[in-house]
Amino acid sequence: MREHHPAYLNTGIYTVAEASRITGVSKERIRRWLRGYHSELRGKNYPPLWESQLPSLENKVALGFLDLIEIKFVASFLDVGVTWPVIHKVREKAQQLYADTQHPFCTMRFVTDGRQIFQALHEETGDTCLVEIATDQRVFAEIIRPFLKQLEFRDGTILERWWPLGRDRHIVVDPRKNFGQPTVVTEGIPTQNLARSFKANGSSLEEVARWYEIRPESVKEAVDYEQTLAA
Repeated sequence: MREHHPAYLNTGIYTVAEASRITGVSKERIRRWLRGYHSELRGKNYPPLWESQLPSLENKVALGFLDLIEIKFVASFLDVGVTWPVIHKVREKAQQLYADTQHPFCTMRFVTDGRQIFQALHEETGDTCLVEIATDQRVFAEIIRPFLKQLEFRDGTILERWWPLGRDRHIVVDPRKNFGQPTVVTEGIPTQNLARSFKANGSSLEEVARWYEIRPESVKEAVDYEQTLAA
């Protein structure tokens, strides 16, 4: 269900399940990041990493476009071995520096100088988890660069769109289009709609293209993209 409340306009709107499908991060992880985490082994409680961009919808978590990107950044750091407590520290430091946003990982400022945050925390805490990122610019760049190529910033600062296959392709996640659902930008049709029609019409690109009055190439790109999400 899509809502027309002003808070949901031009921000994208996703359930946890949709966010999981699009980002490739499990629903359990996303809920843990938004609700907090209790470790009986360590005897510690970790608060939520951030508050959702949107208010709850029908008593369920509603996520916005910036939440999707924040999820991707957190996942990228976890994938290279940055621990949950360290991510909390990094995010808190970024929030202090970029007080005008609740989603500091989504800013170009973090992309360009985020390594300095790791370095400052390493100097303050001596945490060995931070050493490689804090001392080697290449390591931070290798974490950020692949995802950075997919992001489009307006005026070099404001995050506008995510091109999940790269900016030389035609699939875009834009909070102003189809409530932020992945879309074939040239025709403005959600990729999931095209992929479902492809499956329902006997896997015929031409039949789906004829039905939607679009190019078969656009159908194929949508189908290929949806298959990568399902893999």
